[in-house]
Amino acid sequence: CEHLLLALEESDPTSLLRYLAYLDLCMVCEKNVDTWRRAAFFEETGETYKRVIAVCLKPLEQLATIFSEGMGNSVDKPAQLSNQLSSPTDPRLDSKCLEQLQLLQLYTWCSRSVASLTACSRKEDKFGVAQLSGSNAAVISTLISCLLAVENFMGKKTNLQSPHQLLGPAGIRWATMNGGRVDVSSGKRRSGPVNSKAYVIADVLRTSIYQIVSAFHDEMLAGAKASLLEKDWITNGKPAFGTREMLIQKLRLFLDYRAT
Repeated sequence: CEHLLLALEESDPTSLLRYLAYLDLCMVCEKNVDTWRRAAFFEETGETYKRVIAVCLKPLEQLATIFSEGMGNSVDKPAQLSNQLSSPTDPRLDSKCLEQLQLLQLYTWCSRSVASLTACSRKEDKFGVAQLSGSNAAVISTLISCLLAVENFMGKKTNLQSPHQLLGPAGIRWATMNGGRVDVSSGKRRSGPVNSKAYVIADVLRTSIYQIVSAFHDEMLAGAKASLLEKDWITNGKPAFGTREMLIQKLRLFLDYRAT
């Protein structure tokens, strides 16, 4: 419906209209409605599908970017230096992230919508627009990048291992970097509103990724064995948070049902 798309694309981001539009979209995308209601998403040109995916991924990309900048990964050098010199318990960092996490419900609808559409596309996408448009790779890449950003903020650090250290699909070694600093900040957040909201969105993102992996597990597994997994499911560009290698290894954890 053009009215729904316009509400998603052009209405005030903080307006009730925008929120209701995302709610309507999520209800149609999920499997608790008639299949024909989703048919319009998979029309032959693929334009509708790409518009819907774009409006859902944009808020998630913004969340990952804010968290990335807040943890000292900004491409803006002065801002990066300022963040690095800040105390890990600096309330300004938490307040900025908490401001973003106030949109928790919006992120939840976005994540659930793209996950449901991607999973449904396996059987309902007769023209293959999801795969051909690159939307599948964009969805998985954004969800994983956002998850890594939130987990990093919560104190769960990602260290890439060299190829000879990899143990099957578990190619990420989770460890605490800069032990004291991270432990102190994480401990102070653990009982606060920032950590609780971050925990919720991380859980939503993991569930969404597993929904897609479960739907495409056989195809992904075959792609992994043929070294084609990243070609079909990870974009070539730099993610909002982390690196392409991190996204690939994290996806392999999900494929092996070991991402927690």
